[in-house]
Amino acid sequence: MSDRDDESRSIVRRSRMPENSFRPVVTPVMPSVVYAAGSPDALDDMYEGRAPGYAYAREGHPNADVLASKIDWLEGAEGGVVTASGMAAISAALFAVLSEGDHVIGGTQLYGRTLRMLRQELPRFGVRVSLADPADPTAIAAAIRPETRVIVIETVSNPALRVADIPAIARIAAEHEVLLLVDNTFTTPRAFRPFDHGADIVVHSVTKLLAGHSDATLGYVAARDPEIAQAISDTVATWGMTASPFDCWLAERGLHSFAVRFDRAQENAEELAHFLEDVPGVSQVIYPGLSDHPDHALAQRLFNGNCGNMVSFVLPGGRAAANTLVEAAPNIAFAPTLGDIGTTLSHPASSSHRALSAAERDALGLVEGFFRVSVGIEDIELLKAELETAIEAASRAAAPRNLREERA
Repeated sequence: MSDRDDESRSIVRRSRMPENSFRPVVTPVMPSVVYAAGSPDALDDMYEGRAPGYAYAREGHPNADVLASKIDWLEGAEGGVVTASGMAAISAALFAVLSEGDHVIGGTQLYGRTLRMLRQELPRFGVRVSLADPADPTAIAAAIRPETRVIVIETVSNPALRVADIPAIARIAAEHEVLLLVDNTFTTPRAFRPFDHGADIVVHSVTKLLAGHSDATLGYVAARDPEIAQAISDTVATWGMTASPFDCWLAERGLHSFAVRFDRAQENAEELAHFLEDVPGVSQVIYPGLSDHPDHALAQRLFNGNCGNMVSFVLPGGRAAANTLVEAAPNIAFAPTLGDIGTTLSHPASSSHRALSAAERDALGLVEGFFRVSVGIEDIELLKAELETAIEAASRAAAPRNLREERA
């Protein structure tokens, strides 16, 4: 056997990490699917909680735990779990606590896929679902049944930007021994921490503001009760909702600039909302920081002036005006996402809430001229100029239709 053959035999899984007296400043990416144990007894110690460690990445890995611990710090939580997406986080929480015959109350104002899960997927497993207005705690209370197990709401709803009275709903949930699950994606712990106000479970789409660069798809879920937290962790591993180590690494890197990005984007959003109020062709501007928002006083009380980076507005003119606005703003990404470092524009009727009927969308105010803006950190004057130009173009496109309607 040649020396070369002997060398090739020795390098396959025979190497060890070099020892180092120092630690890396940047968390390493650790993509290993499996981790070698020293003995069967060592594996028992790890699985039975007597020693820390990892065995198989679907059950947990270092990059996920590093990221989860940092979001735990932000949310005032312990034992949070990072998942493969925001919807995986919601799914894990619900699958961990629900059984056949249980009842769930969902907010009428929810992300479209969350609504789909509640209305179409959970009933297939024998779980009954009712919807109630999260801005009206009395409506939530009226919907509670003896078999109600969970209330699912968003701190600020997607995309209509209604504010849930979480302290009041938490008191109602506690009185009836019902779990309160809060999606805190829009608000983030920078503005509001649901656990401090009585929530039992908190979820995030980490994909959005926390990671902040539209290059990592992740979720996060944490529970106040350690037994529920363990059930959620087991559900994530069993259902294969585990996050990618590389995405976790990217999100941790993005998280380091989260506070700076959030503050700048929020400042831009507030200025943009006030600007859009005076732009001809805009029939409605929706932002909790505006005095005419129906939940303005509640937002001020809960968020201490931190009303976030999301602004919605409505144009007359239907789909033609909507198409024209998007085409006239080529530098603003038209994309069904939010929380990116740059501004993105979303049209719920054709994206997040397309599964709803036109009547259902209209009932939520999601008409064809409804747009949601996830405001980024770019120069605000540039953003205002681009949107004003696009709105003017949309208004011109709507004018012939409006004239025809007047003549009719």
